[in-house]
Amino acid sequence: MKYLVTGAAGFVGFHVSKALVERGDTVVGLDIINDYYDINLKFDRLDFLGIQKNKLEANQKLESEKFSNFSFVRMDLAQKEPLMDLFGSEKFDVVIHLAAQAGVRYSLTHPEVYVQSNIIAFLNILECCRFHPVKHLVYASSSSVYGSNEKMPFSTSDPVDHPISLYAASKKSNELMAHTYSHLFGIPTTGLRFFTVYGPWGRPDMALFLFTKAILEDKPIQVFNYGKMKRDFTYVDDIVEGVLKVADRPARPNPDFDSQNPDPGSGKAPYKVYNIGNSSPVLLMDYIHAIEKGLGKKATMELLPLQPGDVPASHADVEDLIRDTGYKPNTPIEDGVKAFTDWYLDYYKK
Repeated sequence: MKYLVTGAAGFVGFHVSKALVERGDTVVGLDIINDYYDINLKFDRLDFLGIQKNKLEANQKLESEKFSNFSFVRMDLAQKEPLMDLFGSEKFDVVIHLAAQAGVRYSLTHPEVYVQSNIIAFLNILECCRFHPVKHLVYASSSSVYGSNEKMPFSTSDPVDHPISLYAASKKSNELMAHTYSHLFGIPTTGLRFFTVYGPWGRPDMALFLFTKAILEDKPIQVFNYGKMKRDFTYVDDIVEGVLKVADRPARPNPDFDSQNPDPGSGKAPYKVYNIGNSSPVLLMDYIHAIEKGLGKKATMELLPLQPGDVPASHADVEDLIRDTGYKPNTPIEDGVKAFTDWYLDYYKK
């Protein structure tokens, strides 16, 4: 099988690319490598996959020096023609679209970036899958689409019509666009609503990274909602397992779909949406204590109110994902955080 993995220099995209390559699939990674966070971390992820940054040229495919079944293209997904050319020449079997502008708070100050990176780019991916048909398009959605919903656990059968950030709105837009293309052109599409992914090689803008850095530098950490947040923290290896299981199972029409009582997570078209999380929410304070344990150092905390665009809790109902694919997250929070802090200490030579 030949896979296109977009966002391959990003956190989840890197881990998914690595797992596919190690199981023997052919992978073309794609990423724009923007400066939303430290690009050196992105280049180091690529270096791990055998791609040297000094050899990268825009829209040019570069072969890995480490894996014969991995190559990489630095490309802006908002530019349709180079992407269409890549699809035409590579004839992908499966597309795993993980590239996106991430971050809830950043969307409050840079909304136009989210339209360009999350909506226009996704439209281009859909168009390429339309004119160069693939067996399956898997794409990253987000738990943030649940917005102001308070019914727990979050289920894909719940309506998600009240996003509270433009990031969330852009991800909900992706789901609507995917359904349209599944309906019109028969493209099997599966959206994955990620719930707070963490682990080695993680994003520097996320709490685990920020907290670890601040604690080691003897700086206070900002704890929002006075520490009363709950998150369905999910270790990256468990996420990758779920992504691959879903990718191997193209979406199919729901034979029981009732147009009088429509299920938002499926359809008459080959369209499906899953939650992908740990389904075991953890208090933010317990998460912080796991970081302290991993570092052997106490945190100084600055307790702050809930921030605009944030939700106080998240909890994934993943029963349909377990039923359909056998997905089963099994990494305890202490083990996952310890794996991250060990990686961080080694990577930054602390």
